[in-house]
Amino acid sequence: MDLLSIGKMARLNNVSEQTLRLYDKIGLLKPYCIDDSTGYRYYSINQSAKLDIIQYMKGLGIPLKDIKKQLESCDISIVEKVLENQKDFIDKKILELNQMRNAVNRSLESYHRYSSSPKEGTVILEYIPQRRIYCYDSKINIYDHGLENYEYILRELRSHIILNRLPTIYFCNVGSILRKDLLESEKFFSTEIFLFIDEDFNADKGIEIIPSAAYACIYCDGFYKEKDYARKLIKHVKDNG
Repeated sequence: MDLLSIGKMARLNNVSEQTLRLYDKIGLLKPYCIDDSTGYRYYSINQSAKLDIIQYMKGLGIPLKDIKKQLESCDISIVEKVLENQKDFIDKKILELNQMRNAVNRSLESYHRYSSSPKEGTVILEYIPQRRIYCYDSKINIYDHGLENYEYILRELRSHIILNRLPTIYFCNVGSILRKDLLESEKFFSTEIFLFIDEDFNADKGIEIIPSAAYACIYCDGFYKEKDYARKLIKHVKDNG
């Protein structure tokens, strides 16, 4: 039988010698034989098939300890179960990555909107596509307190998200709500904060849809300017029908 040194076995299979030593150490792939006098490891080319299986399963993200367990059991049902679990894990990761991508896109859209926005305090009519939001009622009117207290409310929202096992990636797209009837009567009472969310975001309650429409908008760059700018926006809408 033609035996291969660890270096040649590694080169033929596009793995490192360190990888083969690790597999030997944990009992995943033992050398065909070891020279008693030199301690050199030697492999058979036929062991490449097993190495292919190991590398394939490793490429799927399956831990080495689980690969070892499967190879030792030779039970196809165990292999099937592990693959199903790994598929579920991958599907979850894909969902998380999609959520991350969508969050980045929303942040980019916000950046582009603000970078091309008119002068602060200017009222414009702007078409905004449909948006989906998740609302959380803090029971505290943000306008009765300062910016520091608002930050505490945001921490409360973040804790709520974590407690309810909701994706924390949405926390980067957050805002507060002043309901239409209160805005029109200039009653600045807002206890609700919200997150922009995706279609696949699920929660028992708190989800609302903001329809696509042309909205009267005013851009504001400071928390303490909001009331004055809101009054300006209301006046503009009333004056222009």
